[in-house]
Amino acid sequence: MAEVILMPRLSDTMTEGVIAAWHKKVGDKVKKGELLAEVETDKATMDLESYKDGTLLYVGVDNGGKILVNELLAIIGAPGEDVSSLVKGSAGGASAPAAAPAETQPSAPGPSDATAPATAAPASGGLDLSTIPEVILMPRLSDTMTEGVIAEWHKKVGDTVKKGDILADIETDKATMELESYKEGKLLYAGAQKGDKIAVNELLAIIGDESKIDLQKIVAVSKNKGVSGPQAAPTPSSQAAVGQAAAATGAAATAAPTPSVNGDGRVKASPLAKKIAADKGIDITQVPGSGDGGRIIKKDVDDFVPPKAIAPAATGTPATTGSSAKSMVPSTPAGQVSFEEVPVSQMRKTIAQRLSQIKFTAPEFYLTMTIDMDKAVESRAKLNDISPVKISFNDMVIKGVSIALKQHPAVNSSWLGDKIRINHHVNIGIAVAVPDGLVVPVIRFADTRSLSQIAAEVKEFAQKAKNKKLQPSDWEGSTFTISNLGMFGIDDFTAIINPPDSCILAIGAIQQVPVVKNGAVIPGNIMKVTLTCDHRVVDGATGSAFLQTLKGLLEEPLRMLV
Repeated sequence: MAEVILMPRLSDTMTEGVIAAWHKKVGDKVKKGELLAEVETDKATMDLESYKDGTLLYVGVDNGGKILVNELLAIIGAPGEDVSSLVKGSAGGASAPAAAPAETQPSAPGPSDATAPATAAPASGGLDLSTIPEVILMPRLSDTMTEGVIAEWHKKVGDTVKKGDILADIETDKATMELESYKEGKLLYAGAQKGDKIAVNELLAIIGDESKIDLQKIVAVSKNKGVSGPQAAPTPSSQAAVGQAAAATGAAATAAPTPSVNGDGRVKASPLAKKIAADKGIDITQVPGSGDGGRIIKKDVDDFVPPKAIAPAATGTPATTGSSAKSMVPSTPAGQVSFEEVPVSQMRKTIAQRLSQIKFTAPEFYLTMTIDMDKAVESRAKLNDISPVKISFNDMVIKGVSIALKQHPAVNSSWLGDKIRINHHVNIGIAVAVPDGLVVPVIRFADTRSLSQIAAEVKEFAQKAKNKKLQPSDWEGSTFTISNLGMFGIDDFTAIINPPDSCILAIGAIQQVPVVKNGAVIPGNIMKVTLTCDHRVVDGATGSAFLQTLKGLLEEPLRMLV
């Protein structure tokens, strides 16, 4: 049976996408994971991979056309399959639908097909959820996302929802993102409870008028398709009961309400504000909100000074929220076996999948070099006397790497199976540690940036990563990656390549050691770097030449400023 692909919401503020380029045309065979199209959002142009196998039977718009989020983008199915009913039932379709080819319409639909409402079941007895205007499916919020976890519902069943209202916080494999509603009406059904997982394109919510749709049939179909963790009862009355029970649970878990707490006991706060409050050990219910409707925002938490009377350290009471609770190790009697098992986060799961893939498929080799950092140490002190932003050694490495990559384009490349992509632009990914693992925000066109510009952007990314506020446009499109553990006192190490890059550079700490210069033993500053290379793309001589260029730039930093 043909399946519909809707325009995914690829950024937190995206309302529509522009098709920059189709990589498949109608009639082409498409495999899961193949590049289907390039979609220009409000923040970046992103690759859209197909998550279905089959033949491309229909495209909703030609190159350059716009499609609203959750509207018909493409249909993939069996060759020659009739998709006319799916196109007609797409709630108006995309903004400029392309004509369906003759081979996809072997027979005209009957009168009953042409007049059937969007919620009626086709003759086959099935029901395509994507054709129902009231249905919201789990969007694909990142390039590698296959499922999302409901971090928080901001609306409960029975609430009135307006377009633009925050419906839920969705934890993807890379960030926790706010999902805004692009429909208006009553929230009739929630496809999962807080903490549950939903696969991409499965039923997330139903918003509309309960008198105009068959809610029980829609929910039944969603269960047959394997939606994870749907709320038990499909009827509006029982759905409202579930929502009330969830609200009561949330109310019991919070402190006494303040002006920043809803009547149902749920704190009105952005995910970023909640994260910062948890990291600082602040009771979020005590923070007055200055956002819309008293919503707590980042500035409120940053400016909040908790009363001394409730400081945990003064009473000896351990903190019970946020990172403080996680850091406490319960006492265990001697000789007693004790352990704790925690679910694998979406981020950790993706790290395991992607790095295992490259580790066990790419023939890696490693090149280690020692760099004299004496002049870099001297130059950094002088640069920071005049720089508006404090420049780190890592920033100097980024600049040096970006210049060296322009001279050695083979290192700035990607393995694509049947071809090698040699990138002419330099986008450097910076591995940043976060509580659940690591993310790799990208410094774009790093070779054109000044040291102070690089320093400012790295600091901004580090803060956003810590608060899980990085967006897909921040972490996509790297051509080379740097991982620096020098600040942790690591002398040298090897890093695993971040696909699709062909190389990654591991940076160790700058060490003060005795060195020999001009026949004399004197104190010096050295730094070890290790380049991990994909031998399918980069040979030993190529990688060595790159490191030689980088060594020359860091040992004579003035060369980076010319």
